[in-house]
Amino acid sequence: MYKKIADDSVLVREYINGKEIALEFLVRKHQQRIFSFIYSKVQDRDVAEDIFQDTFIKVIKTLKKGNYNEEGKFLPWVMRISHNLVIDYFRKNNRMPFFNNSDEFDIFSIISDDALNAEKRIIKDQILLDVKNLIEELPEEQKEVLKMRIYMDMSFNEISENTGVSINTALGRMRYALINIRKLIDKNKIILIN
Repeated sequence: MYKKIADDSVLVREYINGKEIALEFLVRKHQQRIFSFIYSKVQDRDVAEDIFQDTFIKVIKTLKKGNYNEEGKFLPWVMRISHNLVIDYFRKNNRMPFFNNSDEFDIFSIISDDALNAEKRIIKDQILLDVKNLIEELPEEQKEVLKMRIYMDMSFNEISENTGVSINTALGRMRYALINIRKLIDKNKIILIN
């Protein structure tokens, strides 16, 4: 029945309307591409299978809640979910290279080139995006002070002059901004370590 339907949006709509087989077809249709992407990042078949399953658990939950915005971009959306789960995997496991002490010389045991480490770059980019999104959720006055202090490297005296508030008020806004960011990190269970 679904083999002739190539359009993901039709299958998503069918699944949302209660036809479970539509999701099964979507999974089969994109399984190879998504799994290959995950495996290329983690280089471990068991871990890749776990992340693949977690990806579709998130997909199912999002579709069941009605939180999926239909833009005809099902595959890029699922790939983004799997990408984020891969990043979470690396963060949680804090993966570091393992070196055996042997008599043989191994150049990689004594040098590190962060420019070549795609994994670290992906994690760093995600952390920066997470922080930027958290800052955008702050009240306007707190966001303004935090951006001036962190991104513009302004002193609290300069912030006070630019915003027209006292230094104590600027300090207070910065303090509350940091408290609120910590609350948002806890609420959203975000991991900000590399």
